[in-house]
Amino acid sequence: MNSALVEVVKNIRIVAENRRPKQKNKREDKDMFYKKDFEGYNTPAKGVQMKSLVYGEKTHLCEFILDGGSAIPEHRHPHEQTGYLVSGKIQFIIEGKTFNAEPGDSWSVPGDVPHSAKVLEDSVIVEVFSPIREEYL
Repeated sequence: MNSALVEVVKNIRIVAENRRPKQKNKREDKDMFYKKDFEGYNTPAKGVQMKSLVYGEKTHLCEFILDGGSAIPEHRHPHEQTGYLVSGKIQFIIEGKTFNAEPGDSWSVPGDVPHSAKVLEDSVIVEVFSPIREEYL
């Protein structure tokens, strides 16, 4: 193997080991692929764990692990939010409309629309935000 190729392989390994981006929104700083692990979750609210999985120029994929009995208070943000319930049960209130989600159900919340959620049982959801939620990186 020539020395230039060896250097490239070494650099790929270094990037793969350093999963946290040094500069937000720089494609080269974040892997395009994510291999599931159980480290690196943040706790933005009681009973809520979240983790950024991958992001691109316009979309951002996150996983949320929610404890039954917890709640996400009404809020709004400029990001469009599309989600999928992997497991559990959640009651969403989106712009005053109630939606009881069960595994396999999905939703889409336009930007700047008020929404909240009651977690009826331990749940896992996967959501895509657009544009990227800088504060989640």
